Amino acid sequence: MRTDVSGLIDHPDGCARCWWAGLDPVYVAYHDTEWGVPERDGRALYEKLILDGFQAGLSWITILRRREGFRRAFAGFDPEVIARFTDADVERLMQDTGIIRNRAKIVGTIAGARAYLAIEARGPGFASFLWDFVDGVPIQGRAASRSAIATETEVSRAMAKALKAEGFAFCGPTIVHAFMQAVGLVNDHLFGCHRHGPCATLGGRA
Repeated sequence: MRTDVSGLIDHPDGCARCWWAGLDPVYVAYHDTEWGVPERDGRALYEKLILDGFQAGLSWITILRRREGFRRAFAGFDPEVIARFTDADVERLMQDTGIIRNRAKIVGTIAGARAYLAIEARGPGFASFLWDFVDGVPIQGRAASRSAIATETEVSRAMAKALKAEGFAFCGPTIVHAFMQAVGLVNDHLFGCHRHGPCATLGGRA
């Protein structure tokens, strides 16, 4: 049986999966249904970018288990609502046990909402802003082992720089690369993972 030494884990259902999903049902479901699937909805991309920023210094499963709490606290990640948050809202969120109570990240979320709206206003929108970095087509990774997967790339560095220039926070190259992997801008499922092929097909490159 393969283990995380190779980067793939064989599961009881007969599928090989990327090591990071482990055997946690919540993580496995996320791996199988969301991670690596090309996302082209601007608001969904905004939400994931913000959550990846909250992940900084933590594990993704910590954020994933609180995702509904984040959605409740941040008005369903509606940028128009978040952009109007005040200092009182920041203080309210700092008391909310359903999220990660980090003042800088909360303030950064509000700044990100305003940046999102500015990008949307000038067109063609936040989704296009991000997808233009890969010319509209997901980058297809073909790593056969976990050691072959990059933690940041030239593209993630360029995107991070552009996001920061727009006013986003907590979006360094490593965070942005993780974001790109999650929303399918990059298909970094290991080549032997049962989700690599389906995600490649969804991205337009079988």
